[in-house]
Amino acid sequence: MASEGILVVISGPAGTGKGTVVAKLMEDDGFRLSISATTRAPRGAEQDGVQYHFLTKERFEKLISENGFIEYAQYLDNYYGTPRRPVEQWLGEGRAVILEIEVQGCEKIKKLRPDCISIFIMPPSFEELERRLRNRGTETEDKILRRLARAKEEMPLSEGYDYVVVNDTVDRCAEEIKEIIRKLKAADR
Repeated sequence: MASEGILVVISGPAGTGKGTVVAKLMEDDGFRLSISATTRAPRGAEQDGVQYHFLTKERFEKLISENGFIEYAQYLDNYYGTPRRPVEQWLGEGRAVILEIEVQGCEKIKKLRPDCISIFIMPPSFEELERRLRNRGTETEDKILRRLARAKEEMPLSEGYDYVVVNDTVDRCAEEIKEIIRKLKAADR
């Protein structure tokens, strides 16, 4: 029987490169990514079941009523949530399960699973964060300004996380996260 896995929560403001760092982590077979569900519309080339499970508001709310999420939150007029079933299965297989979620969701996960490891990804600077958001080319000026305002609220919350990792380069950031997890797994043996 496999030993219990490790639940890793990764958060940070929009534009810090969380998704790119997580994609780099997923190149390692020991990791599993919980694909979040959302009611927001897909951006660009996003595909259902790859970046997110794109659900209608009605379907999302039905899953809430069926206890189908470990956690869920509302962010900028949309729901986001972590489906329960795959996370529990992977943890039972002894995997490192990554949840890439908003700070609201992290707070909920930490209450439900105090054994989780929380990692906050920080941009090298606020100016770099703004540059990254603008270079995406996927959002209106209003949304960019809303995301920047939200980032100013979220960044101080990094103090409540177990680890803070600066994403100056994707490779270095991913390697630092892998090293954190390797050390924690080794300590559990």
